[in-house]
Amino acid sequence: MQLEICVDSVESAIAAQRGGAQRVELCSALSEAGLTPSIGLIRAVRKAVNIGLYVMIRPRGGDFLYSEEELEVMREDILQAAESDADGVVFGLLTRSGDIDLERTRKLVDLARPMEVTFHRAIDMARNADAALEDVIQSGADRLLTSGSAQSALLGAPRIERMVRKSRGRIDIMVCGGVRAESVQEIASNTGASQFHAAVRQEVGSLMAHRPESLHLGMSATDDYSRKVVLIDDVVKLRTALDALAGAELSRSGE
Repeated sequence: MQLEICVDSVESAIAAQRGGAQRVELCSALSEAGLTPSIGLIRAVRKAVNIGLYVMIRPRGGDFLYSEEELEVMREDILQAAESDADGVVFGLLTRSGDIDLERTRKLVDLARPMEVTFHRAIDMARNADAALEDVIQSGADRLLTSGSAQSALLGAPRIERMVRKSRGRIDIMVCGGVRAESVQEIASNTGASQFHAAVRQEVGSLMAHRPESLHLGMSATDDYSRKVVLIDDVVKLRTALDALAGAELSRSGE
């Protein structure tokens, strides 16, 4: 049972490792579902943790239909991630019609080697999930991140279970979408998956004493004196739930 935690800071990456995660997916701008982090952040996280470090390669928010100029940015970011000792990269590309952009995805996968590649939730936006799964497999990606094209993994469990069965031995399926300590065992049981991705962040307050009350750096509703981080205890709870499930399966197999 493998656990990957989505992080956007050194602090959160350390908490993920201490809590028992096998990997972190490093992003910036999680409010936009994750963009490519800076080289400085990648290198700082690499120094801070020795678990798997997978870097998001996404040049902008919005859809996954990229121009040639944006694709060049992605190529350069992949090379920079490799030079920074990342273990893998995470990306996804679609065509205008909602299919996997197989040709360009395959080229990026080849460029990324020997790093591993996770094709992210762009697949959940594809028009045909079954065809998209086969295309991602053909691209050479090592892992696929999905919620089963649903808002949560519990809602998408039937489709995820089908993907796990169809892909077995050809690509790893990693489940995301509301993966929490209280839900992960049900998700695992309903899908047959053994890899899970979670964004378990909690809001923490600022230590700043001076706070201009009449000024906001973002929208007026934005709290400039709070941020979200991963807490060790939340990762531990997830890890404990997964380990308990794995232990129960091992006991049943030995009966």
